[in-house]
Amino acid sequence: MTGARNQTEGLKRVRYRYPSLDDFVTANELTVDGVLDDGWGAPLSVKGRELEAAVLFADISSFTERTADLSPVETLAYVNTFFTWITAEALREGPGIIDKYIGDEVMVVFASEFGSDDPFEDAVKAGLRMCENDVLDYGPHIGIASGPVVVGYAGTPVRHTCSVFGAPVALAARCAGVAPNISEDQFVSHTLTFPTTNWAERDTTTVVEPKRYRDPSGEIHEDPSSSQRWTLTQPFDTDLKGLGDVSVQQLHDQLMRMNNFTAEDRARDAVNDLRRANRYWPEGRHPQAP
Repeated sequence: MTGARNQTEGLKRVRYRYPSLDDFVTANELTVDGVLDDGWGAPLSVKGRELEAAVLFADISSFTERTADLSPVETLAYVNTFFTWITAEALREGPGIIDKYIGDEVMVVFASEFGSDDPFEDAVKAGLRMCENDVLDYGPHIGIASGPVVVGYAGTPVRHTCSVFGAPVALAARCAGVAPNISEDQFVSHTLTFPTTNWAERDTTTVVEPKRYRDPSGEIHEDPSSSQRWTLTQPFDTDLKGLGDVSVQQLHDQLMRMNNFTAEDRARDAVNDLRRANRYWPEGRHPQAP
């Protein structure tokens, strides 16, 4: 019996990497699973699993203005390049799950059930990676918030999706819209905004880690200057739509990057590449179609 108990305890410590929220809910016990009446005789299901999570919300700065001169196909290439890049950075080192892509927005969720030791810290580190590797200057607005949520199904039998619901979702989205709290003579290229209560007593030096690199001999070194590009603001109150005054803090990226190639350029070049490869047919007809 001792061997069996040890084996069971070992299994409890396993942390799986779930590819989607739907997979997570399917593989775990639900904390709510019932059917209600919508008041007119139609069934209304409520099923999901409650947990503590951190939500990261990011979108493209000045999206409408920056895509105004792009064609619809170029805009599609522009947005998908953003999603591909930001997803890779979000999930490269942290065990997050992409909740959804909407328009130019992406939402990523971190939880201990997904493999995080500290979901909020993992979300912040994901945001830092997004900003530090923003070579096309998307300049994403990033908001982060953590707390109790439910991962569940929304919709009807006609169409439904699995998503995250709870106050942290709205709070992260609202934080993403907070302008950098800086003076007129200051410059920041990227900003992460989050509730002061979520940051709590964390040490910036443990959250903002120095970059590591491997030299030709294989030895790993740290670049201490890389962590100095970020500064943490003092708490300040801001009026968040629908939520009132909330005390937030920000991490500011002070690095100025001088790029001569933009995300808009990349989108135009990508569509031209599709034309040259005979993979784009503006007339709406495949050349091999009958």
